[in-house]
Amino acid sequence: MNHDHHCNQHDQKFLNKIAVLDSNQRKLLIPPETLISQMPIQKNHTLLDVGAGSGFFTIPMAESTVGKVYAMDPDRRMLSVIKDKAKEKKLTNIELIQDYIENLSIKTNSVDFVMASLILHEVSSPPKALSTIFEVLKAGGHLLCLEYEKDDLIVEGPPMSIRIGSEDLEKTLSLVGFELVKMTKISDAIYTILAVKKDQ
Repeated sequence: MNHDHHCNQHDQKFLNKIAVLDSNQRKLLIPPETLISQMPIQKNHTLLDVGAGSGFFTIPMAESTVGKVYAMDPDRRMLSVIKDKAKEKKLTNIELIQDYIENLSIKTNSVDFVMASLILHEVSSPPKALSTIFEVLKAGGHLLCLEYEKDDLIVEGPPMSIRIGSEDLEKTLSLVGFELVKMTKISDAIYTILAVKKDQ
């Protein structure tokens, strides 16, 4: 009996998470279609959304290309949410991958564009995660990172201790081998960094 109660609580927590992920406030903060339309994505590109969550970016990414879009998330339930959304929008180019970013098992040099939205502060080793992304990207391929700024005045968002400030992220990207294209402040709390894997 108790077990069911625990289950329901767990499911409720999951539903709350989706509600937050899909909330209108988040859409106002980062209209995903706007952000995707500003990216160097072409109609035939292969895309990857790491830490795809409920598909906030996966769906507009899939709408922007006829190529394949990999949606990667360790949570199987998140992936089933994406699957339902894709079905609803009749999108057939999304491939779901249940795994952690550090174990990325996509062929090297096969992806044109990677989106890493609010995920790097959750991985055990950002440099390792970024190196893995670097490997799967084609030369000339782009990575867009979206993260919370590390600033004590900004309360919203994850705990300060796990945030990755924009300067630190820029350094790590450079060390991994990326070239920075641009840093954009979306709001006081959130920034994006666009980086490219240079032709070697």
